[in-house]
Formats: sequence, C-alpha cells, structure tokens
Amino acid sequence: MENKTLSGMSLSELQNVAYKLGMPQYAAKQIAAWLYTKQIFSISEMTNISKTFRDKLETEYELGRKHPIKKMVSKDGTVKYLFPTQNGHFIETVYIPTADRATLCVSSQVGCKMGCQFCMTGRQGFQAQLTAADILNQIYALPEFQKVTNIVFMGQGEPLDNIDNVLRACEILTAPYGLAWSPKRITVSTVGNLKGLKRFLNECQCNLAVSLHFPTSEQRLEFMPAEKAWPIAKVIEQLKEYEFCNGEHQWHEGAKQRRLSFEYIIFAGLNDSHRHRNAIVELLSGLDCRVNLIPFHSIPDSPFKAAPEQRMKEIRDYLTYKGVFSTLRASRGEDIMAACGLLTTKEKQNKTK
Repeated sequence: MENKTLSGMSLSELQNVAYKLGMPQYAAKQIAAWLYTKQIFSISEMTNISKTFRDKLETEYELGRKHPIKKMVSKDGTVKYLFPTQNGHFIETVYIPTADRATLCVSSQVGCKMGCQFCMTGRQGFQAQLTAADILNQIYALPEFQKVTNIVFMGQGEPLDNIDNVLRACEILTAPYGLAWSPKRITVSTVGNLKGLKRFLNECQCNLAVSLHFPTSEQRLEFMPAEKAWPIAKVIEQLKEYEFCNGEHQWHEGAKQRRLSFEYIIFAGLNDSHRHRNAIVELLSGLDCRVNLIPFHSIPDSPFKAAPEQRMKEIRDYLTYKGVFSTLRASRGEDIMAACGLLTTKEKQNKTK
C-alpha cells in the first residue's frame, strides 16, 4: 500500500511525490523544508509552492501532524503531552527543561512487548507500532519545538523493536534536508534487542542507552522477561565490537562520536546492595560507558519502592571510584505522572467507558 503521509518521507521519496504530481524537481526540497525545518500543520502553509500544486498535494496526501490533546505541567517545569497517533491510539511525550538544555522524551510504540514488571507501559501490552510520522509528530507538533536541544527515545515502547521507523526518524532529524542535528543530540534506548541493536549500531550514529536495571541474568530474567531472548551478557559481547566514548575523554582522530550509557533504576532492597555494585563493575568492565542511576517513579499497585537518595549517592560514588563513571538523574515530573504509560492508560480507560 502506498504511503500517503508526507511527514516521515525521505528526500528521495518526496522527489517521487513531486514527479508523480508533475511538480518541478526542486519542489521536493521545498516540501522537505516545510516538513522538517518549520512547524506547520497543513499543506496550505507551504506558501512558496503554487496553489495548484498545493491543491494536488492535499488531494493525494496528508501532512501527518496532529496537535497534542492533553497537557500536564509539573511544579518543576516538566510537561507531559498526550498525542493521538495516525491510527487512533494515544502516546505520551515528556518535555524536560533544565538550565542549560531542554530534553524531549519520545515514544516509539503504543504499549510494549517487553513486559518489564516495574513499567506501566509494559502492563499495557503491545498495541501498535508508531509510524515515522507518529514519532516525528511528537517533536514537530510540540509547542516548545524551537526550544528542544536533545531527544531521547525513552518513552513508551522498545525503540529497537520498531527499528525501521526509529532509524527513519533519526535519519530525518540528522539529515541536511531535515533538522540537520548532530547525532550526538539524540539517544536511543533499548532493553537489549539484539537484532535491532546490530542494525542500529551499523546504520546510525546516535547515542545508545541500554536499560540494565539488574546486573545479573537471574534477577533480570525475574523482572525483565526480555532477558530470556536477549541475555545481557550477549548484549555486552556485541557492544564490545564497537567503539564508544562516554564524553569524559578526548575524541581521538577517526573516533565515532557515539556515547554508550546504561540506565539503572534503583529499587530499595532489590538491586542496591554492595553485591549489585560489584556485579555492575564486573559486567561493564572493558566498555567505555557511563551509568545513569535513576530514582524509581511509583506506579499504581506496584510492590517496588524507590531507594533513598543517600543510597543512590553511595552507589554513584562507588561505581565511579571503581572506574565506571556514574551520574544521578534527577527525579522530574512525578506529580504529573511522568512515568511512561500512566496517562495513556487513563485515556484508554476513559474511551472504553
């Protein structure tokens, strides 16, 4: 079936659109500029394209932009948006401003197949893949679009389980005809999807974040079912075939400027012992990476508890002392249900009433 949504098309695909409609050759670059450097919501806004060709475009294609339908603002400035998708689902996007940057956390799927016990999105199960247009809409339809400095694929879903559309979105965001961002401004997370990981490492230069959370295979398997298909040991083995730089060292000539990080949510009494700290050090030995220690955001009916801040600092200091550079990620937006999945679950329940 022919794709009828302009947003998410590459320059070559837009050239085919222009050719099909009898438009001049340069029209594809004009369309790309409107799609990927400006914040428009209708084809009629493409004012340097003749009305005749705009009418043809509107007859044959849709733009692929939808405004958010809900907004929640935290006391710390974090903003969560609820976006409709092209096929009638809902996804969440979180805008996180700080003093020196503004990070946008985007979703890659509706629901998730991974089934992590501590994740609200995992409870939803998998519902649909997001198209490239759905992914890009979270960025281009964002009211704060012009302020965004960094994008992280850490929202709902497993990005590498939707590898085609995630790679397409990353290409557009970094291409000269697109947003022309440095790949260093974009981070893609994964629970360890080995098939998607190989493609990502070979086809994309954006940063990578691995959702670790438990440093032993036994515990990971208990709380993260994906461990059965993609053991963390095999993930580490594959990562060691590539070159990374965690930003603490000077780039050397020819080095690929891609950072590798590991996300580690700290649960009180579950993965915060001295044994776990040593297991992290042993597991990540030989990798140029960093560990981001994350406070747990509570979700309804969950047995998991956040570790005290002092415990998190102790783990950070110990890991860094042992040569594994670690940082504490500040808790943001907890008062607006910033943990992924809470808002979409509520919206889905409202629709079924």
